[in-house]
Amino acid sequence: MTALTRRGVLAGALSLPVARGWAEQAPTGLAQRPPVRPSPSAEHLIARAGLPGTIGHALLDARTGALLDGGEAARPLPPASTMKVLTALYAMARLGGAYRFRTRVLRAGDTLILAGGGDPVLSTDDLAALADELVVTGQTSPARFLVWGGALPRIAEIAPEQADHLAYNPAMSGMILNFNRVHLGWRPADGGVTLRLEARAAANSPRAYTITAEAGDQAGLFEYAEAEGRERWTVARTALARPGSRWLPVRQPELYAGDVFQTLCRAKGLALPAPQIAPSLPASQELAGVDSPPLARILRDMLSFSTNLTAEVVGLHASGAADLAASASAMQAWLRGQGLGAGFHLADHSGLSGESRVTAEGLARAILSAEGASDLAGMLKRNPLDDELGAIRGRTYRVEAKTGTLNFVSNLAGHVRGPTSQRAVFAILCVDGARHAETSGTERPGGARGWTRSAKTLQRQLLDGWAQRFL
Repeated sequence: MTALTRRGVLAGALSLPVARGWAEQAPTGLAQRPPVRPSPSAEHLIARAGLPGTIGHALLDARTGALLDGGEAARPLPPASTMKVLTALYAMARLGGAYRFRTRVLRAGDTLILAGGGDPVLSTDDLAALADELVVTGQTSPARFLVWGGALPRIAEIAPEQADHLAYNPAMSGMILNFNRVHLGWRPADGGVTLRLEARAAANSPRAYTITAEAGDQAGLFEYAEAEGRERWTVARTALARPGSRWLPVRQPELYAGDVFQTLCRAKGLALPAPQIAPSLPASQELAGVDSPPLARILRDMLSFSTNLTAEVVGLHASGAADLAASASAMQAWLRGQGLGAGFHLADHSGLSGESRVTAEGLARAILSAEGASDLAGMLKRNPLDDELGAIRGRTYRVEAKTGTLNFVSNLAGHVRGPTSQRAVFAILCVDGARHAETSGTERPGGARGWTRSAKTLQRQLLDGWAQRFL
């Protein structure tokens, strides 16, 4: 008999529920405490919320794996960024938490090569440190300067169905800088507007010269074009009336990184020619290098800040596949080999793709028992719903979970812990399929913000109810 059944038998055997902490002999007569109000069921909470769409949910006993509560738990739904939980497990299992990515400067005769190692968190400040190390070696100016990104396959966009200007949807290769984003700032000046593109980091923010931006009179907010290795953005003049800034995605990551490295080296007295893309990596000697933080730290930040590019990069490194679809299939095969992932269709590692599908119960079971699952809880964000809904005063349970948000998709999956040793694993997938499909690739569509807040409120109510009933 399961713990849930024993609870039901006990509740049916007593005339009044007994609150935790009461003495064995309850007071009688007028002094008797009123019965504890039963917690509403998940079905009641969902019906009361009236959230348009489908809500798949599953709660598993962390000790036995028993399904304590569930609804639409086997229905495939978009994972959004909860996919990154699966990617973190996969990357840790295949690469190990101590794995580091290395970016190098190489010399082959009269050619200097900046060789990317697929480091997803390489910054302009890291390139500045690399330039310092290179200059110390006393190198003379080379005849050619190449940038190699062949450590990973070249992918034009993470999700082609998304709008071109969305910073979370850049190009990818083995050469990555600042998450392949460039910072656009603007301010009105002398009857016009001044735009500036920078490779912004904490200590260094040089101009990005291989990317340009100018004001235009087009109907759309942004227009993008490439010509002779240069990226050109045109921004609607009407959007530039007041000073502002935003990040834009980079589509030529090798030339962007080479441009920035050239500027940093020039500032230290080493002149480099204009960067060119290296089709292959010749035999060469390493002159300088910079290593990334360990993978475990990178994954912790990925789960906290939900960086799509990091998820795709570490997934590609873990699989060694030639493209995102094949890499996602390899991750799905890894889950299948452990008896997990039933009902899944994985098309990427970030959850940004409109084709990926998971089930609530399948996602919860992967979080509970996939290889490396015991290390996952410490990498997840604590009580993430507090960011939007505020903290709960007097809360008796703790949540460690990953959110997932797209237009009219709001998900949450992870661990929920009671005041003592009780623990459960859960997944809640909220999707308004029709409106999600209609607004895919649209930035901040009408109604999405309110719908998402309602979905998060329902997720908190489900967690509150589960904590009272099972923890």
